[in-house]
Amino acid sequence: MLKTLWAQVGRYKKQAVLTPLFTMGEAVLEIAVPLVMASIIDDGIEAGNIGHVYRYGALMVGLAALGLLAGILAGSTAATASSGFAANLRAAMFRNIQEFSFANIDKYSTAGLVTRLTTDVTNVQNAFQMMMRMAVRAPAMMIASAVMAVKVSPRMSVIFLVALICLIIVLPLLMIPTGKLFRQVFRNGW
Repeated sequence: MLKTLWAQVGRYKKQAVLTPLFTMGEAVLEIAVPLVMASIIDDGIEAGNIGHVYRYGALMVGLAALGLLAGILAGSTAATASSGFAANLRAAMFRNIQEFSFANIDKYSTAGLVTRLTTDVTNVQNAFQMMMRMAVRAPAMMIASAVMAVKVSPRMSVIFLVALICLIIVLPLLMIPTGKLFRQVFRNGW
């Protein structure tokens, strides 16, 4: 099914690939800003080195600006890719409906088909957009945070190890029953 849906991305594949890259860049840059702020406080303010404060302050502003730019680009490419995906999916579904036999026309109501072409496609579009952004952002933030935590305090970074173990245990417990429900809904759907 994912292969069929990916085919509907069509000419928006470039945006669909760029969105996760921009999202990862945004996450890494957001995690880097507090590290630079710590350097400003530790090596600049406490040491009385005003030059360090100015240099790293400018670096922090630059990182924040690049993170903002990456976020804007991720949002823009995600919106373009998901809108194009939804348009292609609607067109493919409409072409498929045009080829229905009389038995299928009697089986599916016009209202149900309109719902599939509008609300259902919009829900798939939103899921596609969130998958490109959130499904990439969360792991990128986790990895970047773990790297920065090890850099700042290896002893405190054990917290990430505990969180990762919890995620490894809890996620399958959530995904297995959810996957069964998902397959059941599609089997019983149209």
